[in-house]
Amino acid sequence: MKTDRPVNLALYTIHFPVTAVASITHRITGVILMVGIGFGLWLLDLALSSEAGYLRASEVMQGGLAKFILWGLLASVIYHVCAGLKHLLLDMHIADSLEGGRIATWAMLVISAVLVVLAGVWVW
Repeated sequence: MKTDRPVNLALYTIHFPVTAVASITHRITGVILMVGIGFGLWLLDLALSSEAGYLRASEVMQGGLAKFILWGLLASVIYHVCAGLKHLLLDMHIADSLEGGRIATWAMLVISAVLVVLAGVWVW
């Protein structure tokens, strides 16, 4: 029995539109933020436990790994908020056409990238 259906789907040949990539990334940053809450709560608990805890938390934040984690969390917040604002605009029927969605997505990506770089400069 012969069919015209593909036998093997080459996933590396599939190209998602920029809006789909932005949507998937928005979901990923949400997961990163949920995981990152643990780091933030641990650091807050340590800093508020005592004066020695505050000094230890300050010492931890001077390390390169902690700064990288902080920058990653800030980048996730920035991207997630920018993408959320774009979704709010779409809910108000602003840029909800196909071309408008693409333009809004590219604008959101550029704004997010600039803010993430600025956050990196601030953290380091």
